[in-house]
Parts: sequence; structure tokens; C-alpha cells
Amino acid sequence: MPLYEHVMIARQDLSNAQAEGLIEHFGTVLKDNGGNVVESEYWGVKTMAYKINKNRKGHYAFLKTDAPATAVQEMERLMRLHDDVMRVLTIKVDAHEEGPSVQMQKRDDRGDRRERRDR
Repeated sequence: MPLYEHVMIARQDLSNAQAEGLIEHFGTVLKDNGGNVVESEYWGVKTMAYKINKNRKGHYAFLKTDAPATAVQEMERLMRLHDDVMRVLTIKVDAHEEGPSVQMQKRDDRGDRRERRDR
């Protein structure tokens, strides 16, 4: 089955438990349609670059899935209809990266970044 990565932004006025509940809800929708959630991460509340529906912040969530295209389409359709979900991004990938995403890594652990020069 194809591999996908999804990023979802939920409204800022939800509690952390409600935001994590949304992740579980959409994971079960995917499983009911023959898919599988490989890994999910809750990134927390982050400030957005611009307002979306009069919100400056949002709850970010990341899902790695292994599912047929019809299951992904159904999950995206339900996400777009849900009042608490502001944005959804789905990307088809060749392979899932091992370990936590870049958002979950500590700044010191990221490596491969240039040193900042003092002027």
C-alpha cells in the first residue's frame, strides 16, 4: 500500500486532550477503510505565519500512514468537513523516515546546521 504523511492544524481554542482526540478519531476512520496509522505525533500549539479563520495559533498534528488512496480520500474529506480542523496537508512518500520528525527533535540534536556567526 502507498505511504502518506499528513499534517493537520486544529483550532487554537481546543484543549490538548481534544486535539489528541481528533488525531485518534481520524486514525480510526483510516483503519475502518483499510488503512493503518504507522505513527502519530502531536506537535502542540504553534504560531502560524498568517491568520486562518481569525486564528493566529493552532494545534499541529502529524500522521504517518500506510493506506489505500480511497481511505486517505475519505479521511481528508472528513477532515475538511470537521469544524475544528482548519488545514490539512497530505503528501505521498516513498518511505517513512525513522525516529521522530524534525519538529519533535531538540535543537541541539538536529545537527547538520551551520554555526551562527557573530557580527
